[in-house]
Amino acid sequence: MLTFIVRRAATMALTMLVVSILVFLAMEYNIENVAQKVLGPYSLDESREIWLEDNGYNRPLAVRYGSWLGGVLTGDFGASIRYHSDVSDVLWRRFNRTVILGLLTMAFVIPISLALGVLAGMRESSRLDRVISVTSIVTTSIPEFASAPILAAFFVFLLGWLPATSAMFSGFDPMQLILPVMVLVIYDFGYVTRMTRASMAEVMTTNYVRTAVLKGVPYKKVIMSHALRNALITPFTVIMLQFNWLLSGVIVVESFFAYKGLGLLLLEAALFQDVFLLEAATLLVVFVAVLTHALSDVGYMYLNPRIRFS
Repeated sequence: MLTFIVRRAATMALTMLVVSILVFLAMEYNIENVAQKVLGPYSLDESREIWLEDNGYNRPLAVRYGSWLGGVLTGDFGASIRYHSDVSDVLWRRFNRTVILGLLTMAFVIPISLALGVLAGMRESSRLDRVISVTSIVTTSIPEFASAPILAAFFVFLLGWLPATSAMFSGFDPMQLILPVMVLVIYDFGYVTRMTRASMAEVMTTNYVRTAVLKGVPYKKVIMSHALRNALITPFTVIMLQFNWLLSGVIVVESFFAYKGLGLLLLEAALFQDVFLLEAATLLVVFVAVLTHALSDVGYMYLNPRIRFS
């Protein structure tokens, strides 16, 4: 297992290296374009030449990449054009807010989806299974940009129970997190439920479960001791991959509710052509994606003895 972990760590490092090269080339290959975005479209050519010389952009491309990569590894991403401050300060503050939103979402998604998926898989083709399956399909089919205004219209304008935005201008307010979390939970739990249901239904048809039932083992013990652990192997992988989606795929939700997280930061960086902020945010999102994939592989191998001891 140690060899597998080392191999996965090496793969992660190689992947991040390749991604960093692609990001650097896409953002900073054209030095004139970088100077124009930093100084503005109406800046003088002389000003751009001075800025390029002062910031080392007249050096060879490989040298510039090495210097840039060294700064990235030490947490120095440069200064944000839009916010006029260090990229690290803006990035980690927004990242922490999205982490809070993601953890709250998963705190509801995991127990709800696992419970419903297990119940549906235990009673395949029953009325309960059909109700859970149809509900999961309907909720997953409604994208965030549709469910967000529907929920806002109902809970904000019709009932007046919840605030319309989540900007939190007056400090942290848990009430402002309810609608964003609700939108994400409604969209995400159905997918995990369907995966759990399929895995549980498959396990219930295996020979060892049937043998345990025929031997007279109590049904509850069959489920808890034999079926459940094996049925949760696939959902574990799916759940781990949802963290990456929560960090990078919440742009619509954060934009709609004005929640200042990483998703909204990515959108702002792209719209305002904030080169250094966009580079840092992209690398962070890719790192989270690579890390969650690696953790899901390690966890899958740990949960599945056939792979762990092979």
